[in-house]
Amino acid sequence: MKEFVLGMSGVEWALFGAALAAIGGGIGSAIGITTVSSAATGIISEDADKFGKLLPLSAMPGTQGIYGFITALLVLIFFGFFDGVPDLSATEGMRIFYACLPVAALCMVSGIYQGATAVGSAGMVARRDEDAGKSLIFPALVETYAVLSLIVTVLMLITLSG
Repeated sequence: MKEFVLGMSGVEWALFGAALAAIGGGIGSAIGITTVSSAATGIISEDADKFGKLLPLSAMPGTQGIYGFITALLVLIFFGFFDGVPDLSATEGMRIFYACLPVAALCMVSGIYQGATAVGSAGMVARRDEDAGKSLIFPALVETYAVLSLIVTVLMLITLSG
């Protein structure tokens, strides 16, 4: 007899966690990129030569979506989803779900705030394009927390898959 927790099997819990990680990272990236790109396009419309200096700032929030994708892929690989439907108890599935939460939540939030931070950096480039390298530091500080969430999630998934 299959075990269920809150009406979901282990496989469903694991897939729910993987999906949330991909969705959360994707939402954060989409909002963050939209926010900074809106500012960057205004600057570029005034000075097209700034495109190359603003492109990295516009792309930075996209990494959170990549981290969510990596998390979802690791769940599928580590727990045998490519070999068929794995035999996971509801408890095991919930553990996988919980392991995905750091990336799901932090990448969504950090992607949004990285975009907001990059808007300020884009304004810095608009005024002093020689400071384009320095402008990357501020959004990179926000990135740190997305990276830490990925490390925590990966370590938890490795522990659970062991």
